[in-house]
Parts: sequence; structure tokens; C-alpha cells
Amino acid sequence: MVTKQLLTALPEDADLRRADSLAREIFSDVANKWAFLIIEALGERTLRFSELRNDVEGVSHKMLTQNLRMLERNGLVERKVHPTVPPRVEYTLTEPGQALRATVDGMCGWTHQYLGHIEDARRRFGA
Repeated sequence: MVTKQLLTALPEDADLRRADSLAREIFSDVANKWAFLIIEALGERTLRFSELRNDVEGVSHKMLTQNLRMLERNGLVERKVHPTVPPRVEYTLTEPGQALRATVDGMCGWTHQYLGHIEDARRRFGA
């Protein structure tokens, strides 16, 4: 857990508590279900757009495009265009993307571990 003293020592751009910080903008970008699922699907592989769309069930063409652009803009995904007709585009996690993947893997593990508990709580809440 990060102490208040450590948070105070952060530069303004790194302070998640500040609404105008770059850190909060990045956090907001990557902390969404599609970004997590894309990162998980890429893993240590290189995939084409259509392969990603098949792996991430339920994602629309538009949402996949938006999230891939955001991940690329933040330096988490590398997009490589091969000069073929039609162009072949591939996506791979960068080093920072791989590092974030460890966190995503942890979230997936947490979800699997506590799924039954959460289902029970939802049943009790709805009763």
C-alpha cells in the first residue's frame, strides 16, 4: 500500500489523486474491460485484427479499433503494417504492455478465485 507521504512526493503528473494528472489519464485509458481483454488476448503473441476480434468475444469493430489505438498511443501495443495487398496489420505488446499484462493476469486470477463469492453476494443482494 502506498503511504500518503509517498504520494505527496510524487510529481503532479504521477499523482492519481489529481484530476489533471497524466497518471490518472493513463489509468482511465487502460482500466477498462476491452483494454484488459485485448492485453490478455495478445499475451506473448502477435495477432492480426481479425484474430483479436475472434479472441475477444463480444467486442465490436469500433471498440477494438478505439482500444488498439489507445493502447498504441500509450506505448503498450506495437502496430506493424506489412506492405501487402491488402495490407496485413499485426499487434504485439511492447515491454510496458507486457509489464501491464502481469497486472491483468492478476486481475483475471482474482476474478477466478472469487467468482463464487461474488455470485453468492449478488444473490444475497438481489434477494
